[in-house]
Formats: sequence, C-alpha cells, structure tokens
Amino acid sequence: MKKLPGVILLALLSVSVFSQSNRTFIRGTVTDRSTGSPLAGVVVSLGSKNSLTDEAGHFTFGKQHKGSYPCTINSLGYQSYTTTIPANDSVTDIAIQLIPSVFFLEPLEVKSVRAAELAPFAKTNLSKEEIAKSNLGQDIPFLLNQTPSTVVNSDAGNGVGYTAIHIRGTDATRINVTLNGIPYNDAESMITYFVDLPDFASSVNSIQVQRGVGTSSNGPSAFGATINLSTNEYHDQAYGELNNSFGSFNTWKNTIKAGTGLINDHFTIDARLSRVSSDGYIDRASSDLQSFYLSAAYLNKKSSLRFNLFSGKEKTYQAWYGVPQDSLATHRTYNPAGTEKPGYPYNNQTDNYTQTHYQLFFNHSFNNNWLFNTAVFLTRGYGYYEEYKANAVFTDYGLPNLTVGGTTVTQSDLVRQRWLDNYFYGQIASLQYRKNQDEITLGGGWTKYDGSHFGTLPWIQLSNALKDFRYYSYPAVKTDQHAYLKWQHRINAHWLSFADLQYRHVGHTMKGFEGNAGLNVKRDFDFINPKAGITYTNNGWQGYLSYALGHKEPNRDDFQASPVNQPKAETLHDFELGMEKRTAAYYYGVNFYYMYYRNQLVLTGQINDVGAYTRINTPNSYRMGVELQAGARPAPWLHISGNFSISRNKINAFTEYIDNYDTGGQKSVAHQNTDISFSPHMVGGLTLDFLPVQHLECSLLSKYVGKQYMDNSQDEQRKLNAYFTEDLRIGYTIRNKGLKEWRLVAQVNNLFNRKYEPNGYTYSYISNSALTTSNGYYPMAGTNYMIGLNLQF
Repeated sequence: MKKLPGVILLALLSVSVFSQSNRTFIRGTVTDRSTGSPLAGVVVSLGSKNSLTDEAGHFTFGKQHKGSYPCTINSLGYQSYTTTIPANDSVTDIAIQLIPSVFFLEPLEVKSVRAAELAPFAKTNLSKEEIAKSNLGQDIPFLLNQTPSTVVNSDAGNGVGYTAIHIRGTDATRINVTLNGIPYNDAESMITYFVDLPDFASSVNSIQVQRGVGTSSNGPSAFGATINLSTNEYHDQAYGELNNSFGSFNTWKNTIKAGTGLINDHFTIDARLSRVSSDGYIDRASSDLQSFYLSAAYLNKKSSLRFNLFSGKEKTYQAWYGVPQDSLATHRTYNPAGTEKPGYPYNNQTDNYTQTHYQLFFNHSFNNNWLFNTAVFLTRGYGYYEEYKANAVFTDYGLPNLTVGGTTVTQSDLVRQRWLDNYFYGQIASLQYRKNQDEITLGGGWTKYDGSHFGTLPWIQLSNALKDFRYYSYPAVKTDQHAYLKWQHRINAHWLSFADLQYRHVGHTMKGFEGNAGLNVKRDFDFINPKAGITYTNNGWQGYLSYALGHKEPNRDDFQASPVNQPKAETLHDFELGMEKRTAAYYYGVNFYYMYYRNQLVLTGQINDVGAYTRINTPNSYRMGVELQAGARPAPWLHISGNFSISRNKINAFTEYIDNYDTGGQKSVAHQNTDISFSPHMVGGLTLDFLPVQHLECSLLSKYVGKQYMDNSQDEQRKLNAYFTEDLRIGYTIRNKGLKEWRLVAQVNNLFNRKYEPNGYTYSYISNSALTTSNGYYPMAGTNYMIGLNLQF
C-alpha cells in the first residue's frame, strides 16, 4: 500500500508525457465581418471549455487531443456562429468573422448597472455554463460560494430553503441585488430572500458580483457588494431542456425549459417550470418550492420590446431558530420550532409566501452613438408565517379575558399568523452615448413600496368566537428616486478613466411597530454618492485604482428606537487598488481594499426606551484586506483556479449592554478595537478541474472559512469555529446521440463529513450574579449528494 501513491504519480506522469506528444494548440482570431475590426470579450466554446477573446480578438486553447471539436462563438449584437475545428497539426489557427445581428439584442438594462470589463472595481463574472455546472437544486448563494470573500449558510443545512450570503463580512441587508437591472432587495429590511425565487438560476444567463461599493445601481446602496442577475437572453433557435436531480434528504429538482427561437424574424418566447423540494438536514426543515418563468420579446434592427413574468411560491417549515449549544453535540439536527405545542411539534409551523414579478423592457438604438432603455415593473408579494404559541396572554393580543365556569381565564394556547401584503413598483431608464473614446450613461429611476404588516389568530384554544381576529396592522410606504451619470473615457491605448455620480432620495412612512403600535415615523434621506477611478491595461496586464462613497438608510427595525432616538444613515468610503495578469494559459491578480464606515449600525444589546433591541450607530469602524486570485492550466487535463482573502475588520469602540436579571436593568461593558461580527479574517476557495478523457470532467471544490465572532465583543465563548470543506463534482456529457446533449452530473457535498456551523447567534445575561452566554448554531449537513440528468433537445 505504501507504494500506491508512487505508482499513481508515475502513472499520471506517464499519461502526461504521452499526451504531450499527441496534442495540438488551437488558437484563432474573431473579427466583425462588416468592418474587419477585432472583437474583444467574445465567448468561444470548444467542447466543454470556454475562452474569451482579448483586445486584439485573439483566443487560445492549450494543448488538446488531436481530433475534431465542436466550436460555438457567441457575442451580443452578433449572430451565433457554430463550426467544427479539425485539430490534427501541432498548431491549429482559425479566423472567424461574426455577422452583425439585424436585431437589437444588447440588454442595456443590465449593461447600465454592471461594471464593464475595464471598470476600476473588484468583480467576478459567471457565465451561463458556469452556473449550470452546479445547479442541482441549491439556492443562488451556494452557486456563488467559490467567488472571492464569500461565505454562505442555510437554515435547513443543505442549501435548499432559506439561505444567506456574506461578502467581505457584510450581510444580505448591505448587498444590492438586481434582476435585469430591477431592484430585488426587500424594500424595508433590505434582505434578499432568494427562497422566493426557486430555481431562478435555471433562467439566469449571467451573474456579476461586485465587491465593495461598486458602480451606481438601482435600489438600496451597496455597502459590501452588488449581485446583478440577467435573464434577458436571446435564442435564435428553438430548444427544449428537461433537468431532473435527486439527492440526500429526499431532495428533488425538476425543471422544464423551452424556447421557440426566432418566429417570423421578430418574435421569441422562452418558458420554464420548476419544482424543488427537500426534507432538509435539520429536523422538519422541509421545503416545497414552485416557480415559473415566461419571457416574450419582439426584436427588430433598432429596437426590442420584452415582457417577463415570473413567480415563486414557497412553503418551508421554520428552521430559523437554530440549534441550541447544549444540543449541538448530541442532536445536531434538533429544531425547536413548533415545540411549544404539547406532545408532537406543531405540524404547520411554516412560512408561506408567493412573489410574482412583472417586468416590461424597451430598448432602442437611435444610431450608432445613442442608445436608450427603459423598464417598468411590479413585484407583488403576499404571505405569512404561522406559529403555535402556548399560554399566550390575551392582553398581548388585544383580546379580552374570558370567563370559563365562573373563573377568569387570562391566557390560552393559540395559533397566530403574521402577514405581509405588499406591492413594489417603479421604473428605471438609461440613455447611453458612445463615440470614439467616450461612453457616457445617464440613468435613474423611481420605486414605491406599499406594504402592510398584520397579524391574525386562526385558532384560539378556548374561544372560536374570535377566530381570525386581526390583532395588529402596521402599514408602511417607502419611496426611492435616484439618478446617476457615468463617464468612461479612454485617455490613450493604455489608460482609461471612470467617473460616476449618483443622487438618491429615500422617504419612509411607517405607522406602528410590533410592541409599539403608537410610534409613527416619517423620515427622509438625501444621498450624493460619487465614484472615480482609473485603469491601466497593457499586454495582458490590468491595474486599477478607485474611490467610491456610499450611503445607506436604516432598516425598518432600526426605526423602532423611539421618537427621540432615531437612527442616522450610514456612510462608507471605499478605496480599491487592484492588478491582474491574464494569458491564455494562466492568470493571477491581487486586490487591496479599505472600507471606512461612519455611523455603521450594529447590535449592542441595549434596550431602548420602548423596550426593543435595536441597532445603534457606532462612530468609526473599518474593513481592510487583500483578495488574491489565480488560475492556470499546467496540463491539458488539469485546470486550477482559486482565491484567498485576508482581512481585518474592526469597530474602534462600542459599548455592549448585558441584561441583568438580578437588578432588572442592564450592565454596560466598554470595548475597544474589536472584530466586526461574522467577519472572518481568512476566506479561501480552490477548484481543481480534471479532464481525464473527452466529455468527462471531475472537479474538486475546496472552501476554507476562518474563525468568526457572533457579536462585536470578540469574546471567545461567542464564536464560530473555522472550517474547511471539500465537494466533488463529476459531469459527463454526450452530444448528438438521439438528443442535442445528454449531461449526467453527480455532486458529493462535504466529502469528508466535516461538522461545521457557518452561522449562529449569541445572547448573554446576568443571573444570580453570574454571567451566562447562550449560543445557537445553524449546522450544515455532513456528507450528502445530488445526482442530475440534464437533457437538451
């Protein structure tokens, strides 16, 4: 057995030496057929591999097995090109001319908010092919897990149902998310609930993740990252797909996709129907998720009109309470939800929500220099979560006490539902001017959120007379108007400047909060957010320096502070310095950042004068770090890519407040220079792609996340341990065997069965003169698997 590693190594070396003598380089140039100009950023697909053309239109694939390879070239604004490349010589050169499309296809609604290839910001782009590789049922955050500085978690423990993402330590309330340029964050909490978009990844054709403040966008300000998802893809040929996967915890994903291609040279329709279900790793953490997507477009030479209708319906058993620390070692899957009910846990302790999106886009090209885009949208949300409450006090629900058999009864078991009923609608627009060395974009939009929070009591143990009693109702309205101007100017062949100025006005009107029905809040905020940077490119090198200023309004819960102690807006100064080198065989890059916060809102444990725990503005805090990325193809059968982030995330000074049950008050503890919660010092990802034979790809995905603290005290008793996990994915593709493509995918998550918790909570209190810390955790599943079969017609 001791000789086995040496035998394996010798065999691999022998295969490598043999393969080198039977390989060929494939390279080529892509140009515009009408002008002869080279085309940069064109996606060239060779079998299962992809490459991008450089500024001279060149692309290169490393040494390949001799033979014939299907090749597809796609670029926005050009007709798709498909050919077969015979690779029989040591070097194969090809020249490809793309024909400009007679239709207006460029999705300006996305282009106006995304960072361009040479924009001076840290960013990662994921193609449709990269997304599809791991799309076996897990939510969108888990598809982004290998991007730099990213940490993901899941309430149910397996990536299905409620999931969350942190980028550079910032949570989802500070990550701006857009769908085709349209804001998606919840207008009040600013959280992104991807659970309301089941299997949306199956309709997404590209994702861009910007780290830091990034470029101006629509919706809430980016205070750590931006995620742009695009679905407005054009298919000129009819297609059909049937994607099914099954795995651990009775997890199923069933997806049907179809498209008409171009009808009568102008019309196209795309549709998707999906269902995702899972029992979850955590007890009773089941998910039943359904969704559909429909997009219809009219295209001509100068304009496009597109209508998108998509909807998601979710029913999940609540798993958001976490696992108490005393159960973690003996019962990692314990779920306290529903256990207030005597006997068996309440079987309908569920979250139920339906969200439907209506999007209408119009793009128009006036001439070669002027482009216009506008979109109107409506997002309709409606749903509730249900809870069993034991011995609920009637007066807490506005109910009268009951007299039963001559005895006054003040409490009873009951079931309550907490509802959200909301409309979010608005418009975005952009006007773009491109000529010679300049690209100028004037954009903006307006949105309005009209929502109602209310609670009902569908069941009361001792009384049916008050069934469906509405025990609270809190309406809220939020408006947002913004405008931005972006200017990108090419100074010369190597230098490019970027400037961006945004104005944003936000208005909040809220009538009542939980526990404080009489508190009415009307607040307005005006923000000016400038950004500027410069980029240098030369011979595969790219370097950039940028500064961006961001402001962010408080969340709904922050306004509960009191009428006199209202929260301030947050301010972020973001400095980015990056450099990268890219060739056909390898790339590497480094990005330095410094993010300085003024008045960042953090939890301190302090109870305000209305008895609620709310976040408090801290004067000074910062994040600074370095993000390293690299990738290489040392052999034709091996591709390596990875990233590693090292950061320092500090609050200069804050005061922690601890409940003292002995006195009925709170104890204050002053802290200096402590770590910001949920901000690990080190985060890394490594992907090894093996291509042992044609059509077979094996990938080993590794992830490391350093120690995190669950609050801002930097107390070692309130931490999440570091963890290192590895996933294995195997994909085998067969083409033109009865169908256009067969793809079998198998993925084993947490290959070595690590026990780890990427998220949690902590609460400390004083009782009997002793400090007690109570922690809860959200553990992830041990070794689990998913198997999928994807068919393309």
